[in-house]
Amino acid sequence: MRLSLRWRVAAGYTILLVLTLAGLAWFLSNFIYQNNLNAIRTQLFSKARLFSNQAEPYFQNKSPDNAGLNQLAVDFATQLNVRATLILPDGTVIVDTAADPTQMENHLNRPEVQQALKGQEDSEIRPSNTIKVQLLYAAVPIRIDTQVIGVARLAESLDQIDASIAIVRRTILVAAVVAAILAIFLSALLTSFTTRPLRQLKETVLQMGEGQNIDFNPSGRRDEIGQLELAFNHLTIQLNTQIEELEIEQGKLSSVLANMTDGILIVDEKGVVQLINPAAERMFNIAASNTLGHSLIEVVRNHQVVDLFNKSQIAGDQLSAMLDTSPERLFIQGIATPLHQAVSGNTLLVFQDLTRLRRLEMVRRDFVSNVSHELRTPLASLKALVDTLAEGALEDPPAARRFLLRMENEIDNLTQMVQELLELSRIESGKVPLERRAIIPVELLTPAVERMQVQAERAGLKLRLTCPTDLPPVSADPKRMEQVLVNLLHNAIKFTPPGGEIDVSASRGSNSVVFIIHDTGVGIAPDALPRIFERFYKADRARSGGGTGLGLSIARHLVEAHGGKIWAESIVSQGSTFYFSLPI
Repeated sequence: MRLSLRWRVAAGYTILLVLTLAGLAWFLSNFIYQNNLNAIRTQLFSKARLFSNQAEPYFQNKSPDNAGLNQLAVDFATQLNVRATLILPDGTVIVDTAADPTQMENHLNRPEVQQALKGQEDSEIRPSNTIKVQLLYAAVPIRIDTQVIGVARLAESLDQIDASIAIVRRTILVAAVVAAILAIFLSALLTSFTTRPLRQLKETVLQMGEGQNIDFNPSGRRDEIGQLELAFNHLTIQLNTQIEELEIEQGKLSSVLANMTDGILIVDEKGVVQLINPAAERMFNIAASNTLGHSLIEVVRNHQVVDLFNKSQIAGDQLSAMLDTSPERLFIQGIATPLHQAVSGNTLLVFQDLTRLRRLEMVRRDFVSNVSHELRTPLASLKALVDTLAEGALEDPPAARRFLLRMENEIDNLTQMVQELLELSRIESGKVPLERRAIIPVELLTPAVERMQVQAERAGLKLRLTCPTDLPPVSADPKRMEQVLVNLLHNAIKFTPPGGEIDVSASRGSNSVVFIIHDTGVGIAPDALPRIFERFYKADRARSGGGTGLGLSIARHLVEAHGGKIWAESIVSQGSTFYFSLPI
């Protein structure tokens, strides 16, 4: 929850005061620390010089008098409360009042010792490796004439400085807490008095937001708050006028949207439906109460519409596409237009129902082009066979019997084509009832695989079924889905050379179960892949055998009638994979 204005002002004053006191504490702490440190350092150097002078006579002989030096160091350490150390020029410690010199490491690498051996006084602050305490070391040279014959070093603990700094910091902390409490109390009183009119304005605005008619009366103050009240009163009058105009315009827009024959949807950048008109409700068989605030895929349940919306968002421009819906079998032209300036981030989707025109066009195109093309080959073959028989082949019984068998095959192909055309027509017109029931995927796949196993073995192929038994059930018509699977397996067997493999499996998607038929066959060319589910389309007519080109189209319509989706992936000479999904 965001802080109110009064508490933000109080917080500002408090933070400023605390930062000021923190800076002052840091400055005073450092100042006191440095002053005390300099004083201790000066005193320690004085003591170290005295220690050096008194130790010099013991170094007159070639071998220093360790007993006398040790007593001298003990006296200094006791009287001055310091640690005394004597070091030879080679870094060997011969006397130390805090440790056994024979157990101490060579001190030649200590910075203060090195400087003292050069004839200069030096000090260092560091923890002692021997007694594990932070110490201030002061080292001075021991000279005979101008020659440095040793180093006298005194060390003193810095606990006294740390204690002084701790007292200063505690004092400043207490002062900061008291000052912060006073600052919060005084600033809260001041801001409460100043912002009282602003709180009244806020209550008025909230009442206006709830649709209440407010007669706002300015208090008549002459300061900035009073000027704000006058400006707010003027704004209230303007808003009331604009709201009345907007209500009139909204009524006109609602009337237009309600009477349009084109479907209208407005979808935000996250894919959530913000507006829908009655025409769109009828097209997609939905109700407005179940759409607003829901995702586009939940509302229209058509992946083509979602793909159009996504592509338009990516391109940032108007795109159109022809769509068909299942099971209503409506053919719709969808137009997606990003609303850059009007409502940034939103997309307008317009759907024009072209079902009647599209179906008329499809009837003409299918009858004239597809059917005539598919009938041409068997009819021409029958014509040639009849002509051959009429020209004398009837007199040769073996040849006549052979020609009659070929004529029977061509007639069977024509019969199969007519049956599949009738089947496809029934599916498209919605006259095929679906007897759905809950069935687990493995039970859906097993009959089709067993049915095609013999044909696969005859073709020299390995047909395998791999399906987990714990997949959730789907709602499907087992006979119709077996027809889909048989069509897909028949294609896989037909286009896979001997020695190849066909794998049938299923896996769980987000809200569906995906069925997979993978083969190691000849594959499908990239330019043919988008068209393989069209009626009468054959990706490779030279190798397609006697098929009608209707099997994949029938499979597609049956899958979509179940509310699913079918698609394929393929690499030439490496095989193809067909997928179709069914809702869980």
